[in-house]
Amino acid sequence: MENAIILWADDEIDLLKPHIMFLRDKGYEVHTSNSGVEAIEILKTKPFDIVFLDEQMPGLSGIETLIRIKNMLPELPVVMITKSEEEAIMEDAIGSKISDYLIKPVNPKQILLSLKKNLENKKLISEKTTFNYQQEFRNIGMEISNRLKHNEWPEIYRKLVYWELELEQSNDSGIIDVLKMQKDEAGQVFSRFVENHYVDWVNGKDPDRPVMSHTLIREKLIPLVDEMPSLFFILIDNLRYDQWKILQPIISEFYRVEKDEIYYSILPTATQYARNALFAGLMPSEIEKKYPRYWVNEEDEGTKNQYEGELLGEQLKRYGRDIRYSYNKILNLSAGRKLLESLPNLMGNKLNVIVYNFVDMLSHARTEMEVIRELADDEAAYRSITVSWFEHSPLYDIIRQLAEKKIPVVITTDHGSVKVDSPVKIVGDKATNTNLRYKTGRSLSFNRKEVFEAKNPGDIFLPRSNVSSNYVFCRNTDFFAYPNNYNYYVNYYRNTFQHGGISMEEVMIPFITLIAR
Repeated sequence: MENAIILWADDEIDLLKPHIMFLRDKGYEVHTSNSGVEAIEILKTKPFDIVFLDEQMPGLSGIETLIRIKNMLPELPVVMITKSEEEAIMEDAIGSKISDYLIKPVNPKQILLSLKKNLENKKLISEKTTFNYQQEFRNIGMEISNRLKHNEWPEIYRKLVYWELELEQSNDSGIIDVLKMQKDEAGQVFSRFVENHYVDWVNGKDPDRPVMSHTLIREKLIPLVDEMPSLFFILIDNLRYDQWKILQPIISEFYRVEKDEIYYSILPTATQYARNALFAGLMPSEIEKKYPRYWVNEEDEGTKNQYEGELLGEQLKRYGRDIRYSYNKILNLSAGRKLLESLPNLMGNKLNVIVYNFVDMLSHARTEMEVIRELADDEAAYRSITVSWFEHSPLYDIIRQLAEKKIPVVITTDHGSVKVDSPVKIVGDKATNTNLRYKTGRSLSFNRKEVFEAKNPGDIFLPRSNVSSNYVFCRNTDFFAYPNNYNYYVNYYRNTFQHGGISMEEVMIPFITLIAR
């Protein structure tokens, strides 16, 4: 950052004239001081961009000066310069939140590098990130156009999430728009891919099918339960892969990631279907047939997921796992705190399942509450709220305590959500469900080119309320809208986070195995 204003405090400041002239020749404005007291007084006279501070000054020492500067101007970058390499001095300086640490004698290039790192860091990183994505753009585009298999799609999605998180710090709106276009292209191709293979996957006709909701516990969880003395399985409702990636650095303080995997949700990608299928180890129509007392249809009164614990128990029995397990569903803060208090009582179980419902409530609240819409205006803000919630939630404390006990943890979800922007017209009767990403009913009218239709729900193991019922699903970022009061409806729901349909964000979801550090 040329024209930056620097304060350099050193009791031997006259010996540093060559350095100061070098910086002035580079366009920096440099002010000098030969004591800590004088430096603090100078800082009161005008705004500075950075301070170079000698650690060994008579009178007020460098560390003491640093503490006073930080009390007065906590955001001002301070670079400590010292002759000493003593570890205690370094720790004092670092603990007092220095921005950099240089050992004398320093040369002009070191000073310049420190300035660029502290004053131009964001700009340099942004430029480098933009350049790197431009290099990768063509490769990703070529991969999307290939005939990808189910195990190759998660790698594309991981790359797009990686670049989305990297570029959100960029000031280059043009490159962000390019990424959005590429992500949209990938989403459209992925939606068609799922349509073309879904029936074969769920009917067992494709031996190369992915792990899905109804096979997850059998194929992924039970093997872990068998090999570990105790395991906690934490399902955070509606947790997208990008949300996991921003929680990962926080959780990594306590756990290392053993495996970072992605599995596929069934359709509809909605709690009633995907989560019941996960805990039952069966597709929805199979649950309805085998355990009718545990299945609640769309048109029926009552909670649609009130028997997950029972369905889990039945699945464990079917696969011969006679083990001690617990099931807890957390729907609010008080329930989370209560579970945290009772955690010691669960340690003796072979398996403990926790369903934590916050992210799903956040997505619904963002649709219905104007204040949440403003707080989570875009994808980055939506992720940021997820992080803020997690850091102050009982779940954070639960994971921390489990790490102290060296208990392995699995974090997963039942489905993701997608930010919708393109309305698709549909007409249905009063019995039609209210979800914006899928519809089921007997009198649905729509453009068949705009949706994925299951004329016979039995083909994809979905229950039907009557003989003429069918299911239709939105693709990518589409959402259903009724022609009546169309403009109001579209404006209200556009740019909200929804689930139930076919998109990378809803279908490809994390399954993370964590081992305590």
